[in-house]
Amino acid sequence: MALLLAGPLFIGDQAMADAIPVELAKTEQGWQLLRAGEPYLIRGAGGGSSLQLLAEAGGNSVRTWGADDIVARLDEAHSLGLSVAVGIWLGHERHGFDYSDEQQVAEQFERARQTILRYKDHPAVLLWGIGNEMEGYESGDDPAIWSAVNDIAAMAKQLDPNHPTMTVTAEIGGGRVASINEYCPAIDIHGINTYGGAPSMPERFRAAGGRKPYVITEFGPPGSWETATTEWGAPYEMTSTQKADFYRQSYTSAVLEAPGLALGSYAFTWGFKMEATATWFGMFLSDGSRLGSIDAMTELWSGQKPANRAPLTEPLIIDGASELDPGARLRVSVDVSDPDGDPVEVTWALRQESGDYVTGGDFRPNQPDIDGAIIESRNDGSVVKMPEEPGAYRLFMYARDDSGNAATANVPLLVKGEARTRFPVIVYDDTFEGMPWVPSGWMGATEKLTLDGANADNPYDGKAAIKLRYEGAYNWVGVAWQHPANNWGDEDGGFDLTGATHLEVWARGEYGGEKIGIGVGIIGKGKPFADSGIAKQEGIVLTREWQRYQLALRKTDLSSIKTGFVVSITGRRKPVTIYLDRIRFVR
Repeated sequence: MALLLAGPLFIGDQAMADAIPVELAKTEQGWQLLRAGEPYLIRGAGGGSSLQLLAEAGGNSVRTWGADDIVARLDEAHSLGLSVAVGIWLGHERHGFDYSDEQQVAEQFERARQTILRYKDHPAVLLWGIGNEMEGYESGDDPAIWSAVNDIAAMAKQLDPNHPTMTVTAEIGGGRVASINEYCPAIDIHGINTYGGAPSMPERFRAAGGRKPYVITEFGPPGSWETATTEWGAPYEMTSTQKADFYRQSYTSAVLEAPGLALGSYAFTWGFKMEATATWFGMFLSDGSRLGSIDAMTELWSGQKPANRAPLTEPLIIDGASELDPGARLRVSVDVSDPDGDPVEVTWALRQESGDYVTGGDFRPNQPDIDGAIIESRNDGSVVKMPEEPGAYRLFMYARDDSGNAATANVPLLVKGEARTRFPVIVYDDTFEGMPWVPSGWMGATEKLTLDGANADNPYDGKAAIKLRYEGAYNWVGVAWQHPANNWGDEDGGFDLTGATHLEVWARGEYGGEKIGIGVGIIGKGKPFADSGIAKQEGIVLTREWQRYQLALRKTDLSSIKTGFVVSITGRRKPVTIYLDRIRFVR
């Protein structure tokens, strides 16, 4: 059945078209998704890049993780013949959400209800994705969480009989499958984010006792937590060519070879993302260049190879050891080709290693190129001068053709010696350099908090600042910058900042009069891995103009700081919006 396409469909909150009914049917072969009465296998991707390119590649669906300001996305998707798995974001305990707090849970339920009422009649909606990895990364079997998920799913089915319900978990280990079976009868579909384990998903899901059909809601190359590492803990990353093969293997095994169980999938990520490295998960580079994973999915989705394909690359080969003396020179070679015979230009970049390889997907900045490190740059190799500063680094190779396609490869390297602390140590600044701590420790009434780590509204210096908006009435909210991410004292980590005399923060309020607190360290001695020292300053009253605030640290033990920065906001009758920039340790 052909779908009638239209232009913009929503004006404000007023739907201008009817929903396209979607149902989950049981056949002799198993489960099947029907849209407008026709079989519908999801050929989708998740991410913010071009929907036009997704449609041209043969995709038919896009996934969102939340439902804020998605009207334009829904309208564009429908105009291109794409459906949308609409995500309803649910709170994470690692961000401070408490599923034993009846008020928090009730407010979250109401936000979900409003989302469903607003979008249920939009013809682009395919299904409701209720939560994403809200069960956490341990056993994932908390009945309070699954009860809240099921309550929202039951409400969705009552309000909207036209669209199935789905919840999304981080893989299927622990009690995830059993909990959904037991506590979530109103959930129709089990969404699964899986990377290295995608090819074996059908047999593992059946062995775990799965009773519902599944959608692979995220898949891509094996994650940085799933691969071999160097002796200093840096994970080895596949080349873009190897990743394309793994996308193909994952989709074939987890979807095409599991009819009646798999309803389709969403490749991750249809865009660029800095996570572990600048190239690990993105199907595009930051400049929009298309990588080989798009070629692989285009062929799988459409049955045809793209007219022009991405370059191919072998892994980088280094001449000598990967552990080098400060200032040493390293010769590296690579074999790059183009399947269409197009000319290829290769560039190289040496960057400091991010050091953050945990799951969770929290915001991370790009690591800057190290000036002067690339002495010779050729299409078949390079000569690199290693920095004088000891520590972990990574050499990146980018091969681009003249049609907007690219290939990537990288190799981790180590400059030998004891790393020394150089000041200033950056927590956040406008260039996104450094930033070893992650803003993952959310506290207080976090369901009312939003954080934009790259806000361009009048930054103190450069192109961006942090924007925090708290919409709670009274109460308080806080965010801790942690190393590693989500570390509340149960993991080793942190940095020796001995010698720093101050924490320096630039801040302003939206209107003036906003009250905040700032601090360093939050983990007390009762935890296995405490912050070596704790310092804070409360009751800071912001103005509308940027002001510098300094927290004295001369008397604080800074030998092991897991929590590099803490900010708290005091609520008042109306929403509180603050901006932070250029946060750093100085002496």
